[in-house]
Amino acid sequence: MNTYQTQKKKTNTEKLRAILSELPTFCGYFFRSVETRTSILTRCGYALDLKGFFTFLVSDVDLFAGRDILSLTLADIEKVKALDIELYLDKMTLYTNNDVERENSESAKARKLSAIRSFFKYYYKQEMISQNVASLVDIPKIHEKAIIRLDANEVADLLDIAEDGDGLSKTQKRFHKATKIRDVAILTLFLGTGIRISELIGLDIEDIDYENSMFLITRKGGNQERLSFGDEVKRALLEYMEQRTKVAPYPGHEHALFLSLQRKRISARAVENLVVKYASTASPLKKITPHKLRSTYGTMLYHESNDIYLVADVLGHKDINTTRKHYAALSEEKRRTAAKMIKLREDDPH
Repeated sequence: MNTYQTQKKKTNTEKLRAILSELPTFCGYFFRSVETRTSILTRCGYALDLKGFFTFLVSDVDLFAGRDILSLTLADIEKVKALDIELYLDKMTLYTNNDVERENSESAKARKLSAIRSFFKYYYKQEMISQNVASLVDIPKIHEKAIIRLDANEVADLLDIAEDGDGLSKTQKRFHKATKIRDVAILTLFLGTGIRISELIGLDIEDIDYENSMFLITRKGGNQERLSFGDEVKRALLEYMEQRTKVAPYPGHEHALFLSLQRKRISARAVENLVVKYASTASPLKKITPHKLRSTYGTMLYHESNDIYLVADVLGHKDINTTRKHYAALSEEKRRTAAKMIKLREDDPH
């Protein structure tokens, strides 16, 4: 595991411990039970979601009103009703926190319910509670949204803008000369391999094998994989490395492949901002993010290979249905073709 991944795991472990210190003691049993089959990020998500649910119980449910979260016991969990969970999910649709209005999508609410369900299922299975009321709550229906991605001409425009800076504001152009080679390399790597933003910012110089056109990435769950890249990606990375070798990184960031102007490992926020900066000029009507560039790659790969299993493997999807849902949808061209395939009546010769 590279230096970035090691530090990231340490930071997330400390974050999880901090959240757990704000939860009832009995929660420790649950988190120890899921440790071997979940990532540290997943456990942090579970902890935050359970903290939100417990906060709701002591603030909105009469039976627990005025209680401190830390005072809750498994005997109290026994008294939670399915309706309490449903009301919690309903509140999470739109609520105010510290005078800031917040909302959760259907998928976000489904994730919160998943954490609560896993929590109740564990204690019920261990016979520490007598009923699993969370299993009675229906998972929120998630409506499919249109997948936003770049068309082929927009991909070319995006890379051209990153190279020449056309369309950028005066302020943006002041920094463009210093960052354009790096930015082109980042965009080319996204579009040419489909990696996630976390995988990109975690890359170390030593992870790139230029001789074999391969690189090592760390997936979401912590597993490492070697992926191949094409000639365009190789050229962009090599050009960036000429510049990168002339920079003296900030102490502790010597191994990082992509550096910020502060000579530190580039952050996810900085990468998101640079993608938005160029994409808003190349395709102003689409809200393009790093994940949308990943979707663009997946779509291009599927159209070229027509192999959904290849797409799933390269993108690191554990569930083939995730890939099929996003990338096997019919294109507009195919739909137009389909419309002409069926004839209801023979053409009238007259």
